[in-house]
Amino acid sequence: MEDADLGMATIVYDHPSEGVVERTVENEHIAYFQDHWLIRQDEEESGADTVRRIPKERVHYVDRNVEAFEDELGTLRNQVESLADDLRSKVFGGEREERRDESKPIEIDVDSDEDES
Repeated sequence: MEDADLGMATIVYDHPSEGVVERTVENEHIAYFQDHWLIRQDEEESGADTVRRIPKERVHYVDRNVEAFEDELGTLRNQVESLADDLRSKVFGGEREERRDESKPIEIDVDSDEDES
């Protein structure tokens, strides 16, 4: 089975000894995490990947195709939903669904014509 082509990404960043560097890699070899851009460098003989972490402050821009951006947003959404589920589980225990059913929206009446004196 052949891997789907996820396209390419180009990152332009400041390197301490090389100056401004422009590097193009496959989309699956670049990610943004914890205020750093991560770029897969090479695979070592042992099979382990080497990853370069570039602080966001050193990056001028990153060009990616739209499909990769949508995939990244989907991954981020899944991570946030998973974190929210974990927090709900810790706060409400096994009663997550019952608690959700008990909640009711709060109605707020805003009158923009009155002054707040």
